[in-house]
Amino acid sequence: MRTLDDIVPPSRRKEMESMGQPSPAGRGPLKLSERPPKFPFTMVVATVLVIAASIGVLFYFSISKVEVTPNTVSAAIQNSFTAAQSGSDLSFEVITAQKIASQSVKSSGTKMVNSAASGTITIYNTQTKAQKLIENTRFATAAGLIFRIHSAVTIPAGTPSKPGSIAAKVYADQTGSTYNIDPTSFTIPGFAGTPQASQVYARSFSMMSGGASGSVPVIDAALEAQTRGALVTALAPDLLASLKGQIPAGYILVPGAATTTYQALASTPSSTTGQVDVKEQGTITATIFPNAALAKAVATSITGIGYRGEPITLASADTLLLTAGNSLPQESSFSFILTGTASLVYGIDPARIAAAVAGKTRLAAQVALTNYPEVKRAILILRPFWRQTFPQDPASISVVTATGAY
Repeated sequence: MRTLDDIVPPSRRKEMESMGQPSPAGRGPLKLSERPPKFPFTMVVATVLVIAASIGVLFYFSISKVEVTPNTVSAAIQNSFTAAQSGSDLSFEVITAQKIASQSVKSSGTKMVNSAASGTITIYNTQTKAQKLIENTRFATAAGLIFRIHSAVTIPAGTPSKPGSIAAKVYADQTGSTYNIDPTSFTIPGFAGTPQASQVYARSFSMMSGGASGSVPVIDAALEAQTRGALVTALAPDLLASLKGQIPAGYILVPGAATTTYQALASTPSSTTGQVDVKEQGTITATIFPNAALAKAVATSITGIGYRGEPITLASADTLLLTAGNSLPQESSFSFILTGTASLVYGIDPARIAAAVAGKTRLAAQVALTNYPEVKRAILILRPFWRQTFPQDPASISVVTATGAY
């Protein structure tokens, strides 16, 4: 006799057969494998190795870094300062640039001339005391040509590595074109046989000109004046660009600290028949300062900004104007007035910042940096993510600014 449980509908029987299961009527019970399952040792070991490697990579690429935005201060200023070439916290240097511009114009005839060449020389002094040179002091080239100064000068003291210097105009001892010489060195015959012979010397950086004798071409006065005016206009930007190219790294030129002079050089016959070359020489002389030293002097003179001697520089001198209190190149000290707005940027000392946060937690380091006036903002970066304390060794901490790494 069959019970109801033994009866499988045909549709259910087909489904069971398609799944590989025996029907209750035809086969016995399903047999499972008698072998116990294996423990997945390979998978566990691989997982552990991956975790260990990941942790190792995190430690290997761990970071302890402080990103600092330097503090900036802008303040109005109208104060007097004094700089010196030596023995002062605020020093200065004098730089000079010269250029000659020429243009060919039509000649209006000839004339007889008998003129002496002239030009500018720079006189150097390596003695530790200033050296005075009297009127008509002679300067000689290696070829024996003699030039003289027409006014007494005093060359500031200096050293062999950093001689004192002054610019002076010299005039040829004789007339004629022979003295229209290229830049060269000069000695002072009056010092022959004395220590000053090697301690005081001179050099020109542009040619001597104006020496002539005999018949020379001339041009209409109005045309010459117009031509020289155009040459002066063309020389001005070129002179300034040449001067700025001589500014050493770390120095700054303040507007008003440069003076420009122009000298009408003698016109000469052009290579084109009936033409005359009109020549104009421009000389620009400027006093420049170490940026950090000038910025420190400026910051110290401004009350209310809380400056305490930290490293500081001027972001730009364009908003300042210098008014000289004495002749720019002829004194060992230089007095001047600065007016305008000083834009000051604090310097970042990486060692100082690293020492401030070393061994501190993220929160403690952030609080500590609020006491540093040079820090406007600081971003603290610690990796791996679970690290909350900076290393004890400051050398292990990287300090970067908004403009790059130190």
